[in-house]
Amino acid sequence: MKRVKVVRHNLSEVISKGMAVDSVVPHLSRFLHDDPWVQPFVGEIERRYKCFQSIKGDIEKHEGSLDAFSRGYEKFGITRTAEGQMYREWAPGAHGVFLIGDFNDWNRISHPCTKNEFGIWELNLPNKSDGTPVIAHGSKVKVGIQLASGEIVDRISPWIKYAVAPEDNILYEGVHWDPPEPYCFKHPRPKPLKSLRIYEAHVGISSNKPQVASYKHFTKHVIPRIKYLGYNSIQLMAIMEHAYYACFGYQVTNFFAVSSRYGTPDELKELIDTAHGEGIVVLLDIVHSHSAKNVMDGINEFDGTQSCYFHDGHRGVHTLWDSRLFDYTKWEVLRFLLSNLRWFIEAYKFDGFRFDGVTSMIYHDHGLGHGFSGGYPDFFGLGVDTESLIYLMLANDMLHTVFPEVITIAEEVSGMPGLCRPINEGGGGFDYRLGMAIPDMWIKVLKSTKDEDWKMQDIVWQLINRRHNEKTIAYAESHDQALVGDKTISFWLMDKEMYTHMSVTSPLTHIIDRGIALHKMIRFVFGSTVKKER
Repeated sequence: MKRVKVVRHNLSEVISKGMAVDSVVPHLSRFLHDDPWVQPFVGEIERRYKCFQSIKGDIEKHEGSLDAFSRGYEKFGITRTAEGQMYREWAPGAHGVFLIGDFNDWNRISHPCTKNEFGIWELNLPNKSDGTPVIAHGSKVKVGIQLASGEIVDRISPWIKYAVAPEDNILYEGVHWDPPEPYCFKHPRPKPLKSLRIYEAHVGISSNKPQVASYKHFTKHVIPRIKYLGYNSIQLMAIMEHAYYACFGYQVTNFFAVSSRYGTPDELKELIDTAHGEGIVVLLDIVHSHSAKNVMDGINEFDGTQSCYFHDGHRGVHTLWDSRLFDYTKWEVLRFLLSNLRWFIEAYKFDGFRFDGVTSMIYHDHGLGHGFSGGYPDFFGLGVDTESLIYLMLANDMLHTVFPEVITIAEEVSGMPGLCRPINEGGGGFDYRLGMAIPDMWIKVLKSTKDEDWKMQDIVWQLINRRHNEKTIAYAESHDQALVGDKTISFWLMDKEMYTHMSVTSPLTHIIDRGIALHKMIRFVFGSTVKKER
């Protein structure tokens, strides 16, 4: 791979100094018109924009374009070449890198890589004499990382496209996925939607049987139901590979791999293709806010150090989630994450993303114990993690430039002004904010207040408390409330008699009758029962 031998700007230095760039926010006046309270913080908005422009300009100068930079999957990991295969990996702290697997009978030193000045290791693998690739599709492969002590430890390539856990072992193993006849998509992407009616879905728990459901089961049994109910979009959770199933997909171990619990990559492609055939867009719940701590089957300590993809020390650990935090100032971390986004759109035809944990990303305290009363210094002060915010701006800029019809949603609870405004207005570039305060409100109300004592003024305020000209997705309930340590709205309303009086053969009771009526009213407020748009 051709690399420009220059001294690049240190990205953290760019952010801390707000390097001079001869530009201003082109359409900041639109932002100020809609929210005059932002006026005292124009200087901070322009500083952020200059940081974004500087880093984007640096990428364009040394990589050609943000478009080219986000195609890392074409060069990293195991890729095809005209003469065979090339293996390429970024591991700056490693003292040696070896490719091992079924292809060399797990010989730990027979295939050493060479390192360049950027900490990137390479290994050329010419085709075998019969013209077939050295590493066959479906074969297992790992990376041997040599530590300073000389010891060689096993790792999985961060760019691996598939990983499986053998029946006799809980540790996942990398699988080279490059089928000779890949899945061929039959249906085009749906036309842009005027509004989203999102069905949150987890493939593994989509069956009524006590088992982990499959992509094929979801395709055959769930998509028709989603279509019948009038939804026009599906948000798939827990797709990125995660070794610990109970984490609900939020402790990602293999970022480019899709969960093998549910089936193969081609079966996921068939699921998305089938949804597109029904006019339904499919969004991926993307987790770029943190990573699992797993070492042997994750990307933590990949090169033998604590600081390869993540911040070193305390800043690199999320204490509540017990996970690692990315260092968004590193060149190859930016390439990895931006390429990850593009990979899911190019390879799987996802239509967009719901970015998980955005609040955790954009504040140094991760929003923990932070009330966010609405004071603007919270949003434009030193508590904001500019490095993470600039990454999100780069991600949105790349996605909306390369894929104009892409949908991006920020799971963000602080209400940061401008996050869902265009970047050229001084915003973060997201299309929607996920209004988490609304489902939180309903759970709080149902837990603490009898329905005859509901304060309608408070409920109405939560429904209309939105930032002007920033679109919000409003759920009555979402998985964060209904599944993660709590109960659904219907259970809060009726669980006293849910299992004894829901049958048509039993008398209708006051609790069930009132619960069903209130459930319908809550859903009606949010337009859950809507007519089809096409």
